[in-house]
Amino acid sequence: MSGMLTVPLTLGLGLAALVTSFLSGLFGMAGGMVLMGLLLVLLPVSSAMLLHGITQMTANGWRAWLWRRHVQWGIVARFLLGGAVAVGVFTLIRYVPGKAESLILLGLSPFMAMAVPSHWSPNVSRRGHSTLAGLLCMGVQLIAGISGPLLDVFFVKSSLSRQSVVATKATMQVFGHLFKTVYFGSLVAASEAETLDITVTALCIGMAVLGTNLSRRVLDAMSDAQFRSWSQRLVALTGTVYLGQGLFLLVVR
Repeated sequence: MSGMLTVPLTLGLGLAALVTSFLSGLFGMAGGMVLMGLLLVLLPVSSAMLLHGITQMTANGWRAWLWRRHVQWGIVARFLLGGAVAVGVFTLIRYVPGKAESLILLGLSPFMAMAVPSHWSPNVSRRGHSTLAGLLCMGVQLIAGISGPLLDVFFVKSSLSRQSVVATKATMQVFGHLFKTVYFGSLVAASEAETLDITVTALCIGMAVLGTNLSRRVLDAMSDAQFRSWSQRLVALTGTVYLGQGLFLLVVR
């Protein structure tokens, strides 16, 4: 992160972490998408990816702990196998996306997920499908910063309850964001132009935990139908905004 952020921007990032962690606690993906878009606007790409990774790793980690009884560990293990392959490829090429490319893919991700025909939808409960999810989602995450909408496609045909969906996705995302944090952390550490402010990082971590705690009672009160309906609407709206931003940056640069 180049230089020190102003106090209003620092507090704004903390508030963003609180609100988006609350959303993630409800839907397992929408909050991370909103936060990623905000960070890409405010920070250089590598710093944005690093701060997002740390914040979302905290939020997802706390959410996974709260719902730990519902985690499907076999699915998580197979997901990690595919994710490790994707990280290995990106480490070899040392790829850093531009802001426009990140925002465009971020905006397109929910629509690409929705475009998958229902009879083609994979099922994360199947062994090969969960490994494929890790490979694809980790690749998208290293370019766009998030992969929640794509990951959600793999859960559509599963018979998991909303608690198991949130818990298992949260655990997967903990490791996904850990991989992303290590990858972009090494790039920031090697750069003379970018650093990560410790105050901003600590504030975002604290707000991520608080937002996740606040979301738990609301999730308990929702039905499975409400959970799936609202998550789809929210990511579609957010995707439209970020797609527009990315196309604008692509045109004016």
